[in-house]
Amino acid sequence: MEGILMIALMLGAMYFFMIRPENKKRKAAEQMRNSLAVGDVITTIGGIVGTVCAVKEATIVIETGADRVRVEFTKWAVSSKGTEATPAK
Repeated sequence: MEGILMIALMLGAMYFFMIRPENKKRKAAEQMRNSLAVGDVITTIGGIVGTVCAVKEATIVIETGADRVRVEFTKWAVSSKGTEATPAK
């Protein structure tokens, strides 16, 4: 009986320390991707920074650089919304 209780406690701990935080993180990322709007500054998973020009059902079009190059990405390729400052050395 103690062995079964110990396994149940280990599974419960694994759920609360590994699975639950990952699900929360995934839901927050999905919500951020669904709330993208024209004019938002985003960073892709490849490190490309740009401004959202158009939002479609599964893709977004961003404008990068001073030469106004437009590139289309799938929504899952968006890493973060807004600009992230890097610490100066």
